Order: sequence, then structure tokens, then C-alpha cells
Amino acid sequence: ELSWPESIPYLDRPPSPLEFYREWVSPNKPCIIRNAISHWPALKKWTSAYLREVVGPKVVSVAVTPNGYADAVFQDRFVMPEEHQMPFTDFLDIVEKKVTSPNVFYVQKQCSNLTEEFPELVCDVQPDIPWMSEALGKKPDAVNFWLGESAAVTSLHKDHYENLYCVIAGEKYFLLHPPSDRPFIPYELYQPATYHVSEDGSFEIVDEKTAEKVPWIPLDPLNPDLELYPEYAQAKPLQCTVKAGEMLYLPSLWFHHVQQSHGCIAVNYWYDMEYDIKYSYYQLLDCLTKTVKML
Repeated sequence: ELSWPESIPYLDRPPSPLEFYREWVSPNKPCIIRNAISHWPALKKWTSAYLREVVGPKVVSVAVTPNGYADAVFQDRFVMPEEHQMPFTDFLDIVEKKVTSPNVFYVQKQCSNLTEEFPELVCDVQPDIPWMSEALGKKPDAVNFWLGESAAVTSLHKDHYENLYCVIAGEKYFLLHPPSDRPFIPYELYQPATYHVSEDGSFEIVDEKTAEKVPWIPLDPLNPDLELYPEYAQAKPLQCTVKAGEMLYLPSLWFHHVQQSHGCIAVNYWYDMEYDIKYSYYQLLDCLTKTVKML
């Protein structure tokens, strides 16, 4: 009996490190935590005007796609976005609709881009979450900054991280599956490719011919093709909205699909997971799922 909740529980305060490890990390259960980041200056300061002033025209990495889906299956390829280098103020012009574009823009580079590309903003949040760092006995591997249009969607996937996802402005909409839903979630191997903007402004998909194929989930959980993937009907998705000032604890190996309100701003902390019995359990489940499908 796995006892997954039917909805994501709320905590009204940040827990103690021991409490968090015992009640949430160890049993691999998600929760939304209120009042954990209420002291952050970012909650009041991070307006568009402030970001223009502090970050200004500095050139940053922006993911650009024709459809809002970066790192997703499209036309039988695993297609990654074009990583466009552009002045941050130009990006804000697009988000604020001062400039129109048929493409979808999203600051979403996940290589600790808050500390690497936006160090001016770190003082408005925290370099780590102290009670989480104490609970896990480590600092985060990455701290990421997210800002984009409502058309930007994160396709269904999982990460090998304990994830604390903090919304600063706007809302994030998560659809979650526990690791135990793995038998009902399809994976296939895809040729990796990248979007490239042509001279006329249209997109072309360019294969990464020397790269190995990528296992990815082709299914859209918001509109699943149950004729093609009938097993998904047995999965039990959980949906939640994370509002400004709230923090989602997204446990390692949980599948998640993410949407957002327009101009939503968030910061998340990735802590490396422990490769313990939970990881071994997931690997066993994954292997059994693949074996059954081969029979």
C-alpha cells in the first residue's frame, strides 16, 4: 500500500529538517509549503521595472520554440529549443507584449542559471533552503530562474532531484504522477534534434546525427491518446496550482507536466537524490515494465 494522497497536502509553515526528512523526503511524498519564502525580498521587488533596472540589457540565454514545447516529442523527434542569446530587456519586451513575435520565449536554462546568468538577483532570494540543506546534508546542485510566456509548456518527464519549486509571481500548474505509475506511462526512443530559426524566421528541425537516441514520454497528459496508449487510463494524475509565495516540494522520480500563467516568475532548487532503496525500487519497476512490453 503506497498511500499516495488524492490531492497535494499543504503545510502552513516550513518544517524542521528532521520533520521534513521523516514525513516527506523519506516516503517520497509531495507537498505545498506556505510561508516558507514570505521573507524573500523578491516577492515584492521582482516587478518588470525592477528586473529591467537590475539585469538590464545583459545578454542571457532564452529558449525559443515555434509551439511553446521545449525538450519534447515533435514529429517523431525529441526536439530541443533554440538557445537564443539576447538582451534581457528585449526578452521582457516580448513578455510584456510591447513587441510581438509568432514564437514562444522562455528563460528556462537549467544549469543553475540564477547564479550563473542572474547573480544580481540572488540577494533577493537565498542561495539554498537552509532546512532542506540540513535535512539532506548537502547544498543544492543548481538554483534555476524561470520566466516566460503562458504558451511555454514543460512536457511530462521526471528528474533525479529533490526539487523545491518556489513561485515568485503568477502561478504554476503542475500535473504529477508518482513513480509507481511508471507501468502506465509510455516511453519511446527518439532521435534528438534542435529547433533552428531560418533566415525567413521560420523554424527547421535539425537532427543531432551523432547523438544517441533519447528515451522520452510521447504522451500529452492533458489530452492523452488512449487508443495509442491505453495503459495510461490506469494512471492516477494529481493536479495542483502553486501560487506566488508558495513552494512545491516535488520529490525525486515523480513525473511532472508544467504550465504557467503569463509572465510567471519562479526559482527552484535542485538537490541531488539519494540513490537508495527508492531508486532501486524505481529501477526494478522500470525494468519490469520494459520486459512485460517485450513479451
